Amino acid sequence: MSSPKESNYSYAFPVVTALFFAWGFITALNDVLIPHLRNVFELSVFQSTLVQFAFFGAYFIGSLIYFAISATRGDPIARIGYKKGLILGLIIAACGCLLFIPAASFKIYIFFLFALFTLGLGLTLLQIAANPYVALLGKPETASARLNLSQAFNSFGTTISPVIGGYLIFEFFNTSTNAADSVKIPYAALASAFLLLAIGIAFVELPSLGKKDQENSGSALRYKNLVWGIGAIFCYVGAEVAIGSLLINFTTLPEILNVEEVEASKLLALYWGGAMVGRFVGSIAMSNWSSKFYRLLSMFVVSIVLFLLITTIAGLSLIDSLPFLIFIALNIVIVLLCRGAPSATLSAFAFIASVLLLIGVLSSGTTAFWAITAIGLFNSIMWPNIFTLSIAGLGDDTSQGSSLLVMAILGGALVPPMQGLVADIFGLQASFLFPIICYAYIMFFGLVGYKPIKR
Repeated sequence: MSSPKESNYSYAFPVVTALFFAWGFITALNDVLIPHLRNVFELSVFQSTLVQFAFFGAYFIGSLIYFAISATRGDPIARIGYKKGLILGLIIAACGCLLFIPAASFKIYIFFLFALFTLGLGLTLLQIAANPYVALLGKPETASARLNLSQAFNSFGTTISPVIGGYLIFEFFNTSTNAADSVKIPYAALASAFLLLAIGIAFVELPSLGKKDQENSGSALRYKNLVWGIGAIFCYVGAEVAIGSLLINFTTLPEILNVEEVEASKLLALYWGGAMVGRFVGSIAMSNWSSKFYRLLSMFVVSIVLFLLITTIAGLSLIDSLPFLIFIALNIVIVLLCRGAPSATLSAFAFIASVLLLIGVLSSGTTAFWAITAIGLFNSIMWPNIFTLSIAGLGDDTSQGSSLLVMAILGGALVPPMQGLVADIFGLQASFLFPIICYAYIMFFGLVGYKPIKR
């Protein structure tokens, strides 16, 4: 019979995982906003990627403030509790969504960026609280499995978001003389959803994981795995967001698929959906199930079901989507070869992502499209594996270490504009060479940098 503590953990996990889905959904909506606002305001590629600069820049500013407070006055999450931290994050995120209404009415691009920055601040607090909370909700040896599972639902949000958002923004609400107005209702609905989640969490009993020492401390930086992990998170988020941000524009190129933006937004589901498949597979592979047969069977069944779901969302036939199935099989084979080891899987996936970027730049047509799109499958386990490897052994410094890792989401603010600048100079397709730098660093972390050593 499970203990009351274990029952509380089981009850809390799905509640917190719902938050992962919510912020995944709204994060991927930026990939629809970028081409939409680029058309509305007649922006260059670099200017349009400032959407990600504002959104992910908020992660850096918010996390920097959090770290400064924790280093001088004690950890805020330890002081107010995980539950209140989650509620506050949801309320701030809802305010950011509501700011889209006046931004669209006045049709001011900077106002949109301010709304995205506010939204990002709310999600920063959610990330700081939710990621270590999931990691701590159970046994340390299965922390990566739990975080992979939560991130899988995050990826489900990012998978359906471009399809739903693309339809609503590009078509359903895009009937006004002011095209910017098409974002009002979708973001008002998202604000309502965040507020409902905040109310729901307020009435749900979540287990307390204890209060740590409130003494001022900047001790988390003593751990080398955390320091190297900060760079790995920066590179992972930067590469993933940059690729996703420009994938719609990439797909519409005459030398790639030459399709309309609304069709390209559906195909974007393959990129984010691949991350979902990989995270479910990774969660099963890293679980503590005793039966290897059931693990293999579960990985196979889950992969097939998700493959059918994602290709249906993307509007592809089974024949057209066969390359996606082949890449899913490759993903599973590598996970099995690495025996689910977080560090080995991480470095192997980073290497494959680099190879796929090369293929995507040096080829054209469907070959280039599938090479770039399949990277989502190999991005899948990067966040949860980097995160859990980085906070391993931090003990009482876990929340502070989490804030530093969330601060590194700054990569999502800086790498997309940098790739956008490369695209403006050398061309959009050639710019996809740029994220290889990021994956090279992630390979280093998975091979060497993850080892938990105090400085």
